[in-house]
Amino acid sequence: MQSNPDSARVIKLALAQDRDHGDAETNRGAILRHIEEAAQAGCGLLLLQELHNGPYFCQRESMMEFDRAEPVPGPTTEWLGEAARRHGLVIVGSLFERRAPGLYHNTAVVLDADGRLAGCYRKMHIPDDPGYYEKYYFTPGDLGFTPIDTAIGQLGVLVCWDQWFPEAARLMALAGAELLLYPTAIGWDPEDSPAEQARQREAWMTVQRGHAIANGLPLLACNRVGFEADTSAPGGGSQFWGSSFVCGPQGELLARAPEDAPALLITEIDLNHSEQVRRAWPFLRDRRIDAYGDLSRRFRD
Repeated sequence: MQSNPDSARVIKLALAQDRDHGDAETNRGAILRHIEEAAQAGCGLLLLQELHNGPYFCQRESMMEFDRAEPVPGPTTEWLGEAARRHGLVIVGSLFERRAPGLYHNTAVVLDADGRLAGCYRKMHIPDDPGYYEKYYFTPGDLGFTPIDTAIGQLGVLVCWDQWFPEAARLMALAGAELLLYPTAIGWDPEDSPAEQARQREAWMTVQRGHAIANGLPLLACNRVGFEADTSAPGGGSQFWGSSFVCGPQGELLARAPEDAPALLITEIDLNHSEQVRRAWPFLRDRRIDAYGDLSRRFRD
């Protein structure tokens, strides 16, 4: 299936897969280097990983971790915005948002190529599992599934645990998203067997490629990498599995990062190719919206 070259809208984009460097200042320096490298490569968009300013602190419950939160707009959106303006690059970041005393969110921020804060998305699905105690820290999002308009198009930004839910991707698509983007922090329990680890990562990639196919949209997932110890459990921690990737609207893999090393993943996509895919596979046309009422129920007893 080929797009009409006369109507192509090709963009070059980058995903910055990285580890926690130990402190906010060093992480910021690494991010700024990724931004500069992406801009020098001619990219129009850079996606950063979930909670990129520091460690993935949700492995434990500690009141002190709330000190990491910041307002939006705030310090990080200011320096990301300045970097976006300086390099003419759309940047998607991920922050621990302090909305009010005692009210916090896991929030994605989009800085447009002119440096302005184009919009935010607050993570809707909040996990609560061993090593991922996010319900202790984050209030579920209340901004809905609304694409963010930028210089390169309509971005359907979601965050990590959201990537397992087809409803989130679908609602972004129905609202006009041209890309699905997932800042992510997901890894293995070191005690899991290699076979179990492989199943988990393949499931993670497969479900997201399914979202791309079902909605006829390209998809970007940017994950952390490296081992981060859980200081509350000696010997415990998470091995983040990297494997950041970009796939096209038929689920085809366009680029993939290693599982065990930082990487700036760069590739090109044609945003107009989705039109051709949706003409051939008209899932939106054939949806039986008259028969889906039970989707709003927790379970059909």
